[in-house]
Amino acid sequence: MKLKIMMFIIFISLLLTFPVQAFAPSGKINWQTYEQGVSMAKNQGKKIFLYFHADWCKYCVKMGITTFKDSQVIDLLNKQFISIQVDSEKQEKIAYRYGIRGLPNSWFLKKDATRINSLPGYVDGPVFALILKYIGTDSFQKMSFQEFTKTL
Repeated sequence: MKLKIMMFIIFISLLLTFPVQAFAPSGKINWQTYEQGVSMAKNQGKKIFLYFHADWCKYCVKMGITTFKDSQVIDLLNKQFISIQVDSEKQEKIAYRYGIRGLPNSWFLKKDATRINSLPGYVDGPVFALILKYIGTDSFQKMSFQEFTKTL
């Protein structure tokens, strides 16, 4: 009996020692640096999602804790895109190259890094998932976003 109680106490201690997230699935976006991401996109034939942010940006933080935690967004980004994060404060040359003047700012690029389109500002998870489907399926070449949403 004492052995069972001692095992139970050890088990509870271990559970309290490790955060609950340690046991949760790791659903995270596979973020890359700019150079790595551009190279990977060429090699893998995937489009690029380029996300400009800064630590002080309130809506960048909000996208990080809402949009980029949405399971559908994570799944779409990891399967159909190479995702690149650029800190506009630390990587000013890249931000300048894309004409970034406000944050957050999202860019969608072809596998050869040519520009498809940009999306300034905060976007919530469900809407962002629709945009990822629109870009990821090449529907942007055939129809407007409004027409695309009517097909769903």
